[in-house]
Amino acid sequence: MSTAIAPSTAASEQSTRPIRTALVGFGISGQCFQAPIIDYVTALDLVAVVSSDAEKVHQQLPQVTVYPNLNDLLTDDSIELVIIATPNNLHYPMAKQALDAGKHVVIEKPFVNHSEDGKALIALAKAHHRKLTVYHSRRFDGDFLTIKRLMNEQTFGQVHTFYSSYNRYRPEVKVRWREQNIPGAGILYDLGAHLIDQALALFGLPILINATLRNQRPGAQAVDHFHVQLHYPDCDVILHGNCLSTTEGPRFQVFGDQASFIKYGMDSQEAQLREKQGPEHPGWGLDDPANFGVLTTAEGERRTIPTEQGGYEQFFTQLATAIHHNHPLPVLPDEALNVVRVIEAAYQSAAEKRTIPFLPA
Repeated sequence: MSTAIAPSTAASEQSTRPIRTALVGFGISGQCFQAPIIDYVTALDLVAVVSSDAEKVHQQLPQVTVYPNLNDLLTDDSIELVIIATPNNLHYPMAKQALDAGKHVVIEKPFVNHSEDGKALIALAKAHHRKLTVYHSRRFDGDFLTIKRLMNEQTFGQVHTFYSSYNRYRPEVKVRWREQNIPGAGILYDLGAHLIDQALALFGLPILINATLRNQRPGAQAVDHFHVQLHYPDCDVILHGNCLSTTEGPRFQVFGDQASFIKYGMDSQEAQLREKQGPEHPGWGLDDPANFGVLTTAEGERRTIPTEQGGYEQFFTQLATAIHHNHPLPVLPDEALNVVRVIEAAYQSAAEKRTIPFLPA
């Protein structure tokens, strides 16, 4: 005689079992920056990948089913979560297709190329009662978490100037979609999206935006230099990135009326992932002590501030809790939409050579 499972027991099992997850795209983002993190998080079960190269996928993930296209993947009703790690122009149509198929969706940053598409996806996710979020992983950088903590503790007093820069030396233009003259290409959509998201997470929406965008390198087809100023009533945020800096310079500079903070060096997680060292490796997300930031108080006291440990896996852990228990998403889709709106305003400012008022959506 069979014994029926009590409703409460069935609900408990439903809320604790791993979420069957699929990854769409297996380029550098999918294979290097997402798959190792997803595979590490026990609340997710990475069971499928969409790729035209099954052999490459199975070398890294022998356990997954490889589908040649999204249409075939979406015939699998057991898939609950679809993570889209494709070129930017595919974010909107693929996310729409996955939401229409009843899946929860994560999109690699930036959310979409055009804010109107983002609004449509947010409305669609609400209509289908599905979770929609964007992988703004650098909210989980150790240096950003350190600054966030210091600001929450009012260490700086009133912050009046905030610099965030991401400079590299890559003088040769590569033949790849990110460097072509197409919508969504260029480093403002790529690196700039990280810096904008971090700034909005710390300071909220600006009131004015002014930007200089350049195709700086010889032969550059897409923006490879940006200088974006976000203006607030009592603070200016300067975001800068380019591909022709032989030294990175400070990653963060924070100036307040009580203290300042200067931080060099990049968060370690990207470099670790490129070396195939994910969260399971010792030293994951830890900063080199030589790069710890220096805090200088109004009285002239200088203190070295150890960097918080970073952890990109926290994004997916929080996502799983949001799906299972309806807790807050790690990144709200409206927040990701605002990043795109700032990018659009920056392009408008650069084209018209004027400061753009930034209004709520």
